[in-house]
Amino acid sequence: MATTPLDPEELLPLTPAVFHVLLALAGGERHGYAIMQEVTASTQGRVKMGPGTLYGTVKRLLAARLIEESDERPDPQLDDERRRYYRLTALGQRAVQAEAARYAEIVEVARGKRLLGKPVRIARAGGAE
Repeated sequence: MATTPLDPEELLPLTPAVFHVLLALAGGERHGYAIMQEVTASTQGRVKMGPGTLYGTVKRLLAARLIEESDERPDPQLDDERRRYYRLTALGQRAVQAEAARYAEIVEVARGKRLLGKPVRIARAGGAE
């Protein structure tokens, strides 16, 4: 039986679907549909994850212990009891950070080759950048 690596670098590179799910969960616990919405929103609609891709990815992430199902539930009056909520594990957090750093290094190489312009500042909620 395979064991889960303790070093997130051993998991890299992550597939785009895995990276997007982990990025969505880096913002907090979410249920499946909310993960799909977050991926679409964070990519300005360039990536749309369907249920088959999402739940196949979630299954692999659960098995790899990068995410876990949350026991905490919102108010039952505001939520559907069939929903499953997911959150990052400590290993999942380290893996998504390592992959983001890997992407940042690739972007710097591309900038050095003049393939990309200067960094674009992204406005965040509340006006902070």
